[in-house]
Amino acid sequence: MKSSAGKYYIGLDHLRAIAAFMVFSFHFIHIPFPFSYDPTFIPFSLVNEGHTGVALFMTLSGYLFAKLLDGKRIKYGSFLWNRFLRLAPLLFFMVTMQGIYECLHGTTTPVRYFLEMLKGVVMPILPNGGWSITVEFHFYLVLPILLYLSRKSKYSLCLTVCCAILLRLMLREEVGHIQSLAYLTIVGRIDQFLLGMIAFQLRDYIQGRHFLVLSGFTAFAIFYWYFDKAGGFFHNPSYPSNRLVWVYLPTIEGLVYALIIAWYDNSFVHSHGRVSRFVALIGTYSYSIYLLHMFFQKLILLLLERYIMPVSSMPIAFCFSVLGFLIMVPVAALSFRFIESPFLKLRTRYLIDEPAESTLEMKTAEETETLPT
Repeated sequence: MKSSAGKYYIGLDHLRAIAAFMVFSFHFIHIPFPFSYDPTFIPFSLVNEGHTGVALFMTLSGYLFAKLLDGKRIKYGSFLWNRFLRLAPLLFFMVTMQGIYECLHGTTTPVRYFLEMLKGVVMPILPNGGWSITVEFHFYLVLPILLYLSRKSKYSLCLTVCCAILLRLMLREEVGHIQSLAYLTIVGRIDQFLLGMIAFQLRDYIQGRHFLVLSGFTAFAIFYWYFDKAGGFFHNPSYPSNRLVWVYLPTIEGLVYALIIAWYDNSFVHSHGRVSRFVALIGTYSYSIYLLHMFFQKLILLLLERYIMPVSSMPIAFCFSVLGFLIMVPVAALSFRFIESPFLKLRTRYLIDEPAESTLEMKTAEETETLPT
């Protein structure tokens, strides 16, 4: 999206569209197939375990923060206001619709639901992917400290990632499992924000390293295939998992996605042709797709099965997920037009071009969607 500073990076919207598709497919495919289903074709593991698209969203956020704040200061209050205007309206709409649905089905009461959603400001309990917005809000709160440390030492962000890994290892030894904290909270997601920022700092080194990126992605796909075969998100051996993989999985995801983002953003002159603009438009609508698709996916699958064919295999389910994703695009366009866009007009400029002279004035960035399942 075009930020309040007038910046727009079409390549990052391409990647945002891919992240939204991964999350959509993760939910869509597992309506007809149980979560224990193991695809035999390695790249399908990244769709079968499409929750990893949330990690791509988070890493994109960190990268875009670093890209937009480069050499600038901000007015922190204006920054928080802009982020509120960007994220809160659609989040409030989704939470309200979910509450109406649950109340009509007798699973809760309006008062109980309201009190439960208030906890979502602190706890990762908001429905339909809303929990990831809580994670991003927590990142905004620690951002001043991280930026202060990064100004003190160029190695500070890497050291922070190492500290996060150590913290997860200690918590696993103490509690017995770490999956929930690693996936649903800033305890795990901090790696992905930070590695996105680090990738921007190293963009000149990553630019044009096609073999490095291809090798990294291939190793990552094989790793996720093995992770999927071992039980994946829900059956490794159960949820929450006590396996050590959840200590370092957020770091591996962030590292590979950060590499891909910096490579794709800096190694190519991105076309503004029809296909490129269409994919980028999906990236623009990705926040709506991410938060609203849970309301529509069962209906979309029912229509596809009724008028095309039943889902009998993983390839058919994947093809249907592509069609279902495209069906969500006009729905998301309406959401963007009537729910998101009116509030974006209220944003104010917060980026200051001059170099920072006071440690009280934070550097930061804008317009990142997380979404994060």
